[in-house]
Amino acid sequence: MSEESLPADALPEYAERVLEVAELIPPGRVMTYGDVAEWLGEGGPRQVGRVMALYGGAVPWWRVIRADGVLLPGQELEALGHYQAEGTPLKEASRASEGHLPRVDMKRARWDGEQRAERHT
Repeated sequence: MSEESLPADALPEYAERVLEVAELIPPGRVMTYGDVAEWLGEGGPRQVGRVMALYGGAVPWWRVIRADGVLLPGQELEALGHYQAEGTPLKEASRASEGHLPRVDMKRARWDGEQRAERHT
């Protein structure tokens, strides 16, 4: 059965699992697409990105990002609002990139899933 022939309220199993991980990420923290795939032990960054693009609107999508911390193109201002509200560590734009938006400070904001064992045991 292809994704196109699924009932409107049904999600592919992999998509459900990706979205569940996105919901586990604490406010103010982020995981990369690759982190989510590694956490699940399945797929890769592109598969996770595809799931988030197609189905991520109902979960805190701004917490699953690129490894370089760049804000999601087309959603930069909305994501930035969420990051500021949650206190997500950001790196201010440098003088050389005047007018550009900050990036997520990956060293400080990246979540390693440390609560996984606590929530899933």
